[in-house]
Amino acid sequence: MERFAIIGGVPLQGTVHVNGAKNATLPIMAATVLAAGRCTICDAPYLRDVTVMTRILESLGAEVRREGRNLSIDTGQIDNWEIPENLMRETRSSIFLMGALLARKGKVRVAYPGGCNIGPRPIDLHLKGLRALNAQITERHGYVYAETKGLRGAEVHLDFPSVGATENIMMAAVRARGTTIIRNAAKEPEIVDLQNFLNKMGARIRGAGTDTIKIDGVESLGPISYTVIPDRIETGTFMVAAAMTGGEILIENGIFEHVEPIAAKLREAGAEVEGGETGIRVRGTGRLVGVDIKTLPYPGYPTDMQPQTMAMLSIAKGTSVIIENIFANRFKHVDELLRMGAQIKTEGRAAIIRGVEGLTGSAVEASDLRAGVALILAGLVAEGKTTIDNIYHVDRGYEAIEKKLQKLGAQIWRLEEPA
Repeated sequence: MERFAIIGGVPLQGTVHVNGAKNATLPIMAATVLAAGRCTICDAPYLRDVTVMTRILESLGAEVRREGRNLSIDTGQIDNWEIPENLMRETRSSIFLMGALLARKGKVRVAYPGGCNIGPRPIDLHLKGLRALNAQITERHGYVYAETKGLRGAEVHLDFPSVGATENIMMAAVRARGTTIIRNAAKEPEIVDLQNFLNKMGARIRGAGTDTIKIDGVESLGPISYTVIPDRIETGTFMVAAAMTGGEILIENGIFEHVEPIAAKLREAGAEVEGGETGIRVRGTGRLVGVDIKTLPYPGYPTDMQPQTMAMLSIAKGTSVIIENIFANRFKHVDELLRMGAQIKTEGRAAIIRGVEGLTGSAVEASDLRAGVALILAGLVAEGKTTIDNIYHVDRGYEAIEKKLQKLGAQIWRLEEPA
């Protein structure tokens, strides 16, 4: 097991480069199944979830090679349509393969997916959409089996703008006969990136980034090379890190449009934020002031930035309120922040944060991916030493984050624990 050790109190200074987006890379990896041949995904991050998705594709018969920052995926020899249960339980993104395998093989069998334990994330919207496209689905003993004698276009209205369901339906619909319309679709930048990838393969999709996506089915798709968008949550994390440590960071490769909700709240809290051709520059200007936040689907404030923002607000002047509207169980980091001296009360989906003058280093544990990075941020401003266990969660979404922080001046180390 590994852990992070942090000595806080250093304002972060310098330039950091953001990697390709995890939440764009994973569905695009799944989408390579739709074209028999070799695709190249450029700027694919070195992450635990990417490794798990690689193993899943290999279990299906694909050949996957890592070539520097790129992934070369040859799906020409895919001969399996069942995803091993142990791999399904390691990453929720494995569910994306349902739509792709239905379109490619006409059937698929999966276990219910795993991932971070941040509350119920049912796959009913995925199944509803696939059923509308003429898939017959059976759920039994913890497994989902789907088959089709031919996917057909349909109108699908999502009860909630689910990112995963939107992407799964898109992947199935590109090979369906006729036209599919997804209403109340998710609008996230990763949806647009998947559309761009699929269209480059030969799909006919329009409307991604709006609440209505139209897909005209095609007979076949071809392999391509494609560069994924930069990770907006990694970008936002470094923006918050600059503001709360009172430092100044230039974030290269970030797309300002994707993080405008975060920029708006940082400015409201008192930080300086500029987006330009060279990147996104964030400067802390002293002690921040409290702000209120409600997490919402894009373009609202992202739920994946809620824990990091809570860490920042725990040392901001005054009282802040966070309403978590996306996941019911995403306050697990609160108890760990309390260990460090934060004053936070939760009730249902609401958290009330009374900012304190400073946090104190402590031994804490990461309960999930974003909670883990929130504790890193708290450790960067805490007095004394902070140790964070269960950091494999952080490795699911941040590539060598300690090395990036070290280049910005942070005193953080990855330690090997004795067996």
